Amino acid sequence: MLEKSFVPADHETSLYESWENNGAFRADPSAPGTPFSIMFPPPNVTGTLHLGHALTFTLQDILIRWKRQEGYNVLWQPGTDHAGIATQMVVERSLDKEGVSRTALGREGFLERVWEWKEQSGGEIVQQLRKLGASADWDRERFTMDEGLSRAVRKVFVQLHQEGIIYRDRRLVNWDPNFRSAISDLEVENRETKGSMWYIRYPLEDGRTITVATTRPETMLADVAVAVHPEDERYADMVGKFVTLPLTGRRIPVVADLYSDPEKGTGAVKITPAHDFNDFEVGKRHNLSAPTMLDETAHIWLDEIRAELADVGGLSSVAFVESLAGLSREEGRKRIVAELERLEWLEKIEPHKLQVPYAERGGAVVEPRLTLQWYCDAKKLSGPAVEAVESGKIVFEPRQWQNTFFAWMRDIQPWCISRQLWWGHRIPAWYGPDGSVYVANTEAEAQAQAGDGVPLTQDEDVLDTWFSSGLWPFTTLGWPDKTPELTHYYPTSVLVTGFDIIFFWVARMMMMGLHFMDDVPFRTVLIHGLVRDEKGQKMSKSKGNGLDPLDLIAEFGADATRLAICAGTGPGRDIKLGRKRVEEHRAFVTKLWNASRFLEMNGARPVEGFDPASVQSSLGRWILSEANTAIADAQQALSNYRFDEYANCCYRFVWSCFCDWFVEFSKPVFAAENDETIELRAVSAHVLGLILRLMQPVTPFVTATLWKELGYSGDFTAIRWPEKMPVQNAEEARAELDWVVRLISELRTLRSEMNIPPAQKAPLIFRDVSPENLTRAKTWAEAIGRMARVSDVDVFQGEIPKNAAQIVLDEATIFIPLEGLIDLDAERGRLAKEISKNDSEIIKVRRKLDNADFVARAKPEVVEENRQRLETFEHDLERLKAALARLG
Repeated sequence: MLEKSFVPADHETSLYESWENNGAFRADPSAPGTPFSIMFPPPNVTGTLHLGHALTFTLQDILIRWKRQEGYNVLWQPGTDHAGIATQMVVERSLDKEGVSRTALGREGFLERVWEWKEQSGGEIVQQLRKLGASADWDRERFTMDEGLSRAVRKVFVQLHQEGIIYRDRRLVNWDPNFRSAISDLEVENRETKGSMWYIRYPLEDGRTITVATTRPETMLADVAVAVHPEDERYADMVGKFVTLPLTGRRIPVVADLYSDPEKGTGAVKITPAHDFNDFEVGKRHNLSAPTMLDETAHIWLDEIRAELADVGGLSSVAFVESLAGLSREEGRKRIVAELERLEWLEKIEPHKLQVPYAERGGAVVEPRLTLQWYCDAKKLSGPAVEAVESGKIVFEPRQWQNTFFAWMRDIQPWCISRQLWWGHRIPAWYGPDGSVYVANTEAEAQAQAGDGVPLTQDEDVLDTWFSSGLWPFTTLGWPDKTPELTHYYPTSVLVTGFDIIFFWVARMMMMGLHFMDDVPFRTVLIHGLVRDEKGQKMSKSKGNGLDPLDLIAEFGADATRLAICAGTGPGRDIKLGRKRVEEHRAFVTKLWNASRFLEMNGARPVEGFDPASVQSSLGRWILSEANTAIADAQQALSNYRFDEYANCCYRFVWSCFCDWFVEFSKPVFAAENDETIELRAVSAHVLGLILRLMQPVTPFVTATLWKELGYSGDFTAIRWPEKMPVQNAEEARAELDWVVRLISELRTLRSEMNIPPAQKAPLIFRDVSPENLTRAKTWAEAIGRMARVSDVDVFQGEIPKNAAQIVLDEATIFIPLEGLIDLDAERGRLAKEISKNDSEIIKVRRKLDNADFVARAKPEVVEENRQRLETFEHDLERLKAALARLG
């Protein structure tokens, strides 16, 4: 006997453990079935489950479970990323609490501590994904730093270096001065900040001055030019002349370059190639030097500019510049501005909003820094990836994300792949005493290249985390070895990920996969949106609107959490999710449980060998036909990656069709004991079994529990996706029951609109009704009476009753006498009052939406909320007017 209610916590852990112990998720490349594979977007080993994870892994799990049911040979490849900078930060903070520094431990000692931390704490997110119900093949779990993947990374590096695609170069990078390392663009968060624009006069040799506007006055120490637009007449005669740089006394040229915008600032910009990405490009175009004036910790460093310092009258002071050495960039800025003001070279200061780059992990302000790093020539690798999307070998869903991909790929820059960290794949390059570089898979191979006796030192840097994760689809399957898994499951089928890493991860997997496997890494890239709160706002700690998926699972269950995510996931759009949404979907799980319990209590049991084609009753044939429609709709929705439509299809069929109508219609049949009762019990058990199979991909725990408790045969983890059934005279049964459902629905709506008390029954009087529909009304009189509070069904004779509400259903007009049921005058007054109130609300909301200024300035979610309110008010107004019209 089923428990009174489904308590997820009583079932989820034990169910999941049994699935895993029984090998329900294991992949076998030698097994029959068309291969279907998905790769984990590997979460950081430091990570804990957040809603973004819950979204992407729920969608993947739905596809994986569905494809297993369809008989595919499925692999869901799990694993975690070593997350270089994030992990090093975690371990360094732990060491700080012990009073131990990374440098004191040394590289080997520090790496030992990182591995210890990984073994003790690094698997937390993997356990949390199990709580979500993720059915991955955990026996195959990989880690980007495990020996197999590390070997593959070295092989890729060496081969790309031999092909001239990997090389060393001195370029600008995003530099984290706290970690003293280059970081990727994805690890940089630009924040709008209130700052200042300083206007500084630079004197020309002919006595005139040219004023530059800058947000970084401290970097003027390393200025190498002033740039003006070639068509800016104000400065035409200055191009080619020299200015003397205040404070330092250096002579620098005025150059003409399209980068300078005559409409911004003064139209003249200072050029500091070592400290600005745009300036770096200007410097290359004009063959300018690129001295650095900040060290790796963002303190003022004079070594590269000291030789050119000069005292030039009251314009500059070597002593002053020397006094800046070692100061932080912030303190250096204050002193430089003060000195410029004292020397009267500062023209003015204006408040200015600017985007300041912050390191996402540590929070330091990021510096553009000119350093010698290892690079990958992404341009050489990008062509085949672009062609793969153009030709349809890889398809983006939704398709518009292809445009984003093309925009990034066609403007691709060299990829900085080295990081100044200790945790990560150490670059397989060794240096001889003369600076010669030897790139090899092992130190022994490098030594063989250098010759016996040549002392070698390995590069201290490690590779960008994205380098190893770019190899993920084939290295996790055993490459460079030719494994059965690699042969069978590559290319993978679908990649499920967010739009924010299309360039950083998706594109790099394409480039690497095509280069080393000569085939695409996946066939479809399924891009989902962000998870937002119920109002459409971005979740954040400051707003206090964030949600922990583990809290949702603990309170409402994994099934309800998964179902809420699934229902909210439309193609490419953001997902609105809140506790209320999850609670609503827990109600759905409860509804399914209660219906199953009711059927069990009424003797419904799975019948071995049940034949849907033999069903005689209209009700049985109707629900089987509806089940066929639901199966086809769900199949279509999942095939099109329309998770919201799949959830809605399950909702419509299970809640509305099965629970609200079929179960209610069945009650008098179950109360009897005859052939129809026996048949209907078998039908209801069969359809419930179909529902459990239909919903298994999204709600695996409640469906598995019901499958077992209700006595369905077969291992639930091996059940097949339901297929269309043969149903006799399905159209006839659907026409009959659909008519009854529409009649009851219309009557319920009318009673609600007319405020008829539930306890008051009313007769139905039909006019112009067809014999067929009259027979239906008589046949289903008990259900109509019970579900629509109808006292009896009659055919119109004589005059139309006074004060009768009426509805039109197909050819028939149906009257409900209201005399004695409600106070007609009071009801007219109530409806008139509600209509007036709705009119006022509509005017107010329309006034807002007609205001172009409001639509332009208000947050998009606020505008959308007002549009939805207007739609609701207009619908309610229509309904109220119809109700008043019925009263005459």
